[in-house]
Order: sequence, then C-alpha cells, then structure tokens
Amino acid sequence: MNEQLLRDNVESTRERIALAAERSGRSIDDVEVLPITKGHAPEVVLAVARQGFTAIGENRVAEAETKLAALGRLGLRWHMVGHLQRNKAAAAVAAFDVIESVDSIRLGKRLQLEAERSASGGVAILVQVNAGGEGQKSGFASTELVEAVGELRELNRVNVLGLMTMAPLTSDERVLRHTFELARRCLERCRNELAGFHGRVLSMGMSNDFEIAVEEGSTEVRLGTVLLGERPEGL
Repeated sequence: MNEQLLRDNVESTRERIALAAERSGRSIDDVEVLPITKGHAPEVVLAVARQGFTAIGENRVAEAETKLAALGRLGLRWHMVGHLQRNKAAAAVAAFDVIESVDSIRLGKRLQLEAERSASGGVAILVQVNAGGEGQKSGFASTELVEAVGELRELNRVNVLGLMTMAPLTSDERVLRHTFELARRCLERCRNELAGFHGRVLSMGMSNDFEIAVEEGSTEVRLGTVLLGERPEGL
C-alpha cells in the first residue's frame, strides 16, 4: 500500500467532507469516515489504522475472520457492512463490533440468540432502510421502519445505534437527495415516536455520493475507492 497516497486521499476527502458539512451548517466532527477495506490485503487495514482511523468496514464474514486472524483487532471497531445471512450470524457476532446491515426482524432475533450464546454480552446494529425503494435491495420500507426498530429494540442483547441506507447507483442528484432525506426523516420519526430511542448514527454515503449524503445529514460515510483506490483484480 502506498501510504503517502493514502495520506493524500485522506486529506483531500476530509476537506471535501468539511466543505459539505459547512454547506449544511454542520461540522466535520459530526461525520465519521468508515474506510471500507473489503477486497484489500491485510496490510491495507494496517495502513488505515496507522492513519488514525478507529473503525473499518468489511462485507464478508470469512474475509474479516482471515484478517482478524492475521492482524488481531488493532484497536479498531470492525463493522459488517454487507448483507448478512442468518447462518453466518454466530460468526458475525464473534467477529464484528457493529453490524450495519440488519434488514429483517428474523435476522435481529438470530443475532439476539447468538449474542446470548456467546460471551460478547451483546451486539450493536444499524437497521437498514430501503429508502430508494429498490426491489433488488434489502432493508425495511420507510413505512414499516418505526415498527421494525421498535421491535428490534425489545431484544435485550441488540443495541440499535441508528439507521443505514444505500442510495441507488445514479448520478441524478435529485434521486440521491430524495433517498438521503427520506432516510434522515425515518430516523427523526423513530426518535420522535419511540420512547428513549436516541438513534445517533445515520450511515449513508459512499465514494460516489458522500458529499450529498453529508449535506443531507449523514453521520457516517462508508468510503472505499476514494480512500484506498480500486480493489485488486480477483478480490
């Protein structure tokens, strides 16, 4: 990994986030950058840690397990950002500190069961909302989200930190803004309608749309290519 290039990418990306935050009356301190290291070699995770990041995102349980075996936790929070199958729930609870892609009540209940069986004490999650209304994407519809979050909060080993969404893959700014605005409003409804729910995390925005996401209220952007470059072929 070219660490000078990484440093340059981190600096330029943070400048872009700062400007986007300023445009919406926010501070860069309101936004966490989650480097997405999926498909990259373990030494990339090391390089990211040396840049002062406190968390990374992986989207496959097996890949995260391999990296954890090689590196240890490195003082990082490990986030699961990909779709999680229920039969991988036990391994995910063991490997990850946060599971960002809880897209069904059944998955939440399985995580509860595996957390009870493990010594972890619990698992932190984000609830996935399909704010773009895309049939091929996982997540709760905006109309069912408050009820779903309420039900997931009843699981005593599952800590709901907030919401996440993935926007449609498009350059149409109107579509992106509508998606992110809807996700933000969903989180606001959850806070207003669910007693005691603070929901401070709104994870939305990736390399192609993170500035718009920040302008629309994102508190966490999931960045791969813009920080780390293209993933190596075959990974």
